[in-house]
Amino acid sequence: MKIDAALLASNNRHKKIEIAAALPGLIISLPADKGIEFDVEETGATFLDNALLKARALFAAAKTPVIADDSGLCVASLDGRPGVYSARFGFDLPAPPADDAERNAYLLSLLPRGRRHEAFFVCAMVLLLSEYRFFAAQETVEGLIVHEPRGSSGFGYDPVFFVPEKGKTIAELPLEDKNSFSHRGRAAARIRANIESL
Repeated sequence: MKIDAALLASNNRHKKIEIAAALPGLIISLPADKGIEFDVEETGATFLDNALLKARALFAAAKTPVIADDSGLCVASLDGRPGVYSARFGFDLPAPPADDAERNAYLLSLLPRGRRHEAFFVCAMVLLLSEYRFFAAQETVEGLIVHEPRGSSGFGYDPVFFVPEKGKTIAELPLEDKNSFSHRGRAAARIRANIESL
């Protein structure tokens, strides 16, 4: 079975660019590119639960191979939060964060300055080929939270996630470098190996 195209179970064009770069040779489209409305409530208890939930929902609508990922930031001093709620972090506030910058500001407001805040990103990625056939991978990358956002590449929490061995935040790295070691890049590499084995 040869796979040369897949729908991405997301409405995030930043994510599409990143995953397409990590899966060369595979044409990645968003649901909107195919005229499909896609809005799934992420009710899973784990990243893998949510990735599968999104993949199955889009496959039910499109009947074509689907790639889905669920990823998030886990901060040790916040007992692993925001975790699976990373994209919705702060939504319970009277004035919820309106974008990534405000979400980062909210995260930093919870972390005392002058302390080391260890964190890691998680990405669960699924390639769903049919209702009962899928491949899954889950990867992480470890780092530290910095109090001054740095860099304009990437999205989400990338500007405040510092990778010591790189000496930079993820948002300061070019996409090719980010994909070579990031949680999403590592998960995509495992999915790519599955695609090549088909």
